[in-house]
Amino acid sequence: MEMPSSFTTEDAQLTPLLRLGAGACAGIIAMSATYPMDMVRGRLTVQTENPPYQYRGMFHALSTVLREEGPRALYKGWTPSVIGVIPYVGLNFAVYESLKDWLVKTKPFGLVDNSELGVVTRLACGAAAGTVGQTVAYPLDVIRRRMQMVGWSHAASIVTGDGRSKAPLEYTGMIDAFRKTVKYEGVRALYKGLVPNSVKIVPSISIAFVAYEQVKDLLGVEIRISD
Repeated sequence: MEMPSSFTTEDAQLTPLLRLGAGACAGIIAMSATYPMDMVRGRLTVQTENPPYQYRGMFHALSTVLREEGPRALYKGWTPSVIGVIPYVGLNFAVYESLKDWLVKTKPFGLVDNSELGVVTRLACGAAAGTVGQTVAYPLDVIRRRMQMVGWSHAASIVTGDGRSKAPLEYTGMIDAFRKTVKYEGVRALYKGLVPNSVKIVPSISIAFVAYEQVKDLLGVEIRISD
């Protein structure tokens, strides 16, 4: 039986809500599969020279965490990560596709030629989507990073849950981490590192979406979105 080579709005109606859900599900699966590596990366990033380095590399960090804290430690901070994926990945897809649809329909400033977006315009759509998604989800990313440090005796570079530095980091859960961070450091602490994170994330999201569009065109697949 011959398979259809393209999809149209009559084949599948992808509303912004469905885009949000599809993007969120994809993000949760991908994030969960690689989460232990992210947790280890977080610890390798923040360890300092005083006290001496505890981890000599990725595999040493994995084995040390497993030995000293158990397998569950590799998924510390997973809950805020899952919650954060919904606005982050979901909004990335929803904003990108919705903005692209709006540009095709309205053709403002001559940005669209024959119902097709140029590479630069697609990059701009991706940048807008990445900015919205990561800004909304960023506080959850901060909390995730802090929860990943709980139970690590050498987390000296992190401000602790009781407001003192260079002491054991203690959070009983995601809500407690939010509460203590805001109490001792203020709301602005939830956005620490937002600017450098944006410098990395926004261009990567833009390039990812453009690459996705180019591959889709190369394969001859057309997925149209609903009105």
